[in-house]
Amino acid sequence: MLIAVHQMNSCTDVDRNGAAMVAAMKEAKAQGAAFYFAPEMSLLLDRDRERAKANIALEGENEWLRKLAFLAEELELWVHMGSVPVLSERAPGRMANRTILFDSSGKLVARYDKMHLFDVDLATGESWRESSAYVGGGAPVLADTPLGWMGLTICYDMRFPDLYSLLARGGARAFAVPAAFTVPTGSAHWHILLRARAIESAAFVIAAAQSGKHEDGRETYGHSLVVDPWGKVILDMGEGEGLGFAEIDTARVDEVRAQIPVHLNRRDIPPLP
Repeated sequence: MLIAVHQMNSCTDVDRNGAAMVAAMKEAKAQGAAFYFAPEMSLLLDRDRERAKANIALEGENEWLRKLAFLAEELELWVHMGSVPVLSERAPGRMANRTILFDSSGKLVARYDKMHLFDVDLATGESWRESSAYVGGGAPVLADTPLGWMGLTICYDMRFPDLYSLLARGGARAFAVPAAFTVPTGSAHWHILLRARAIESAAFVIAAAQSGKHEDGRETYGHSLVVDPWGKVILDMGEGEGLGFAEIDTARVDEVRAQIPVHLNRRDIPPLP
């Protein structure tokens, strides 16, 4: 199956970001892709939370989600929205960083709220407190897709292998990891972490990323990746915006697992005394 990965430089203008996604989805279909993947915060990337509030609503009231669902149906294209900020239904006054997955009929088949929130202080002086405005998701999510069962994760989640192990034990054959990775952490850890998640689970990793200097002042690493179950990088988009393509052979998962049957060899480890 041919998939399309959209590397974006999202801004504070929702309509501009949405229009870029529309164009990319149409191009993905024209090139023969059956699945489109967008990065984290695809529809809105704005670190000024007061300014951003005007563009953040409940999921059911998000006009661009409706538009892109209709386009998914029109194009008969599976669409992974990466993630979008929405008002949380379970924590009034807070937001959720949410993955939305549409099937080729435009039906919403899965949603996932980012579980691990990015609260860090980097040596470069960058400081982030995602938890000051966002509430973390309460449960992992698997989605049944044309690529097989897919584990839904977002960005910082990739640093927590126990989440991927749980999803793999639940049947995941691929992971979506949309991201807006910082440059310092990206240059040091991005490729290593994503290849490790693929290798240890013997599953595909599809990581659409934000890239470049953004309107809100941040800078993201880019290098959207597709990694196969052996850990081989089959797509690395480098820097800049654009649409990349990768051919996914789902039989590769079984081939790798037959050679190194990590899931059969796994043992339950008792807690430390």
